[in-house]
Amino acid sequence: MKLLIGNRNYSTWSLRPWLVLKHFEIPFDDEVLQLSGDGWRNVLAQRSPTGKVPVLIDGDLVVPETIAIIEYLADRFPDKAIWPTDLNQRAVARAASAEMHSSFMGLRSHAPMNLRASHPGKVGADTVAKDLHRLEVLWGDLLAKSGGPFLFGQFTAVDAMFAPAATRIRTYALPVSDLLAEYVEAIYALPAFQEWLALALHEPWIVDDDEIDVIQGRVKPGTLA
Repeated sequence: MKLLIGNRNYSTWSLRPWLVLKHFEIPFDDEVLQLSGDGWRNVLAQRSPTGKVPVLIDGDLVVPETIAIIEYLADRFPDKAIWPTDLNQRAVARAASAEMHSSFMGLRSHAPMNLRASHPGKVGADTVAKDLHRLEVLWGDLLAKSGGPFLFGQFTAVDAMFAPAATRIRTYALPVSDLLAEYVEAIYALPAFQEWLALALHEPWIVDDDEIDVIQGRVKPGTLA
């Protein structure tokens, strides 16, 4: 299998299925498609059915869209427990993942993922207060029930879905409870995430539109996640 991804420093949607593949030791190759530079949109249009990343290629099968890729992997490798094995927990995990996919617009618009950066104080608390409160309730409830360190005890797909939110909390030093701070640390300590992070830190490319200094004062709903 091959996973087409965007720049590791910025591409939240690429990070999610990559973590699933790497953590659950599913053999795959990856290829970075640039999200900036001359003709980058044309390259994406040629390689991706949606003109976006990520895209999973498995033989003749081409699967775009992060959640669809994760669901395919869960079906393809049922022994990996990519989702929680309990039926009820699995439903809750999928609901939380869908919420991440469709919500948290304050974080997504005002606090872009930037793994190389440290920007404490650059994101106004009022712009992300609603989303942080929701994370306190959602993550807090799941962690209290599971005992951590991940949302359902062991790392599953829902943790991959929320990993970019964890990076935003660290990058912008956003105010969260000790419980949530511990969860952020658990994400960062995950060997698969550490591998992605190391590669991101050595990337030479800069995507101006995903840098906080460029997007401040500009809301781009749906373009970041």
